[in-house]
Amino acid sequence: MGYKYGYERLFQFSEAKAVHNHDKIMLLTLFIAGCISITRFADWWFRPSHIGNWWLYIILSLFIWYSIGRLVLIWVNYLKIQKPPHVKPESGLTVAIFTTSSPGEPLEMFEKTLAACRKIQYPHTTYLLDDTKDPRFKECAERHGAIWLELVGIPGAKAGKINAALSLTKEEFILVLDPDHIPFPNFFDHTLGYFQDEKVGFVQVAQAYYNQYRSFTASGAAEQTYTFYGPTQMGLFGIGGAVAIGANCTFRRKALESAGGHGIGLAEDLITSIRIHAAGWKSIYNPVVISRGLVPEDFGSFCKQQLKWARGVFEVTFVELPRLFRKLTGWQRLSYFTIGTYYLNGLTTLFFTLLPFLFFLFGVSPMHVSFSEFLVNGGSIVVIAVAIYLYVQKWMSHTPSERGLHLRGMILKYACWPVFFLGFLLAVVDADIPYIPTAKKASIGSISPFARPLLLQSLLFLLTISTIIIVRKFFLTDTQLLASREIVWAMAGFSSLSFIMSLCGLYFAAESKRMKAENAWDKVDTAHLIHTYNGK
Repeated sequence: MGYKYGYERLFQFSEAKAVHNHDKIMLLTLFIAGCISITRFADWWFRPSHIGNWWLYIILSLFIWYSIGRLVLIWVNYLKIQKPPHVKPESGLTVAIFTTSSPGEPLEMFEKTLAACRKIQYPHTTYLLDDTKDPRFKECAERHGAIWLELVGIPGAKAGKINAALSLTKEEFILVLDPDHIPFPNFFDHTLGYFQDEKVGFVQVAQAYYNQYRSFTASGAAEQTYTFYGPTQMGLFGIGGAVAIGANCTFRRKALESAGGHGIGLAEDLITSIRIHAAGWKSIYNPVVISRGLVPEDFGSFCKQQLKWARGVFEVTFVELPRLFRKLTGWQRLSYFTIGTYYLNGLTTLFFTLLPFLFFLFGVSPMHVSFSEFLVNGGSIVVIAVAIYLYVQKWMSHTPSERGLHLRGMILKYACWPVFFLGFLLAVVDADIPYIPTAKKASIGSISPFARPLLLQSLLFLLTISTIIIVRKFFLTDTQLLASREIVWAMAGFSSLSFIMSLCGLYFAAESKRMKAENAWDKVDTAHLIHTYNGK
């Protein structure tokens, strides 16, 4: 957790470690061990004698092997981990910073962001793309040396404003900076140099946060990003497919123009990224922390963000990827497909959650195997997966605060399965949802409606377990009890794991009732940013 290190240390420059040959050898060894364990598991899984209900077995096999397939792709991605060497930027480049403001966003946050932008040492021009109709935002921009562009009523939300600003400006390079991010003075020292390669279309750096101390939700939300902004993006860079994210990405104007401008949609960053790659441009991922921003602090705000992303990512998968498929490299196709199917986790989690209840209610099971046998044959995959996950953490962008098992992140991911599933359903029926900026403050005082599925799931578990205990105690013979003991309690144990995760999710959701109102940016002292990074 970053808050243990204090704000001053959070706002120091940090970077992932270099990748050495012995690291590659270790990753390859773990990968081979993982593949052997998966092969052994497959030999056991597909034995005809194990098949129970055919339909459930087929569905379970699809979901199990879909999950294992994604795991293998992640391991392959780690084998490709690379870190670009530092390239000092040339002088005399024309550089712009675009940050956007929308109605309802707090002015005080912009005071900190624009003040930090002014302290960036490489010569640049900051633009505030404003549609608030609030004159105080113009005053704020002028106070911090930024140019105020009023862009009211522009369709396309954030991306629409960026495209409108492109037509009003001339700078060769544009940093898209979310308004909740505080850039460090050395930001452009770690991005602009890579554009000396004329084929580079954009340079992405890590996203890091300074408000994860605020709640379990904020901690879990931050934990979910640590690996992605470290070894995952480094692996994507190694295969030529590092993706652009909605913040901290510096674009070459020509690359944006060749892609038709910034992509418009709920996943506008992913749309932009895939279009630039399809246009033949290269991307760079530099795993450095040179800014810090905000994550959602309450469960409801996090779920709204995830619903927007889930719907948007499925849109990319169903529409954008097929359209541009032939223009991408093989690795890029694979990486975008893997990213685009991430939110299918909602569908798979729903099935795994319902599976024990199908057995309890209808007596059907997909397989005729003992639970202990399943653990023996599948346990080695889990052990190796954890070993790889822990090993690649040496390439976190801020190792001291980001290493760990990330249990809060896992719990929060599970608690969001109804949101992911809803995003999938909305994509299937092609239903639109509005683009809503991620909340910058916690919604305090009420429990989010997104917690209701978790509550229903918990009540269903308690009712089912109570019924099982009553039936087994009063209505079954000793012979029936003995014959069904292992499978019943194995299923009960399996369902209890999801019950525990649901309770934790409910705790996350209930936390908003006791949170204190606080603006995380109030603690950030932009006047001393110049002293808090180590000069690299």
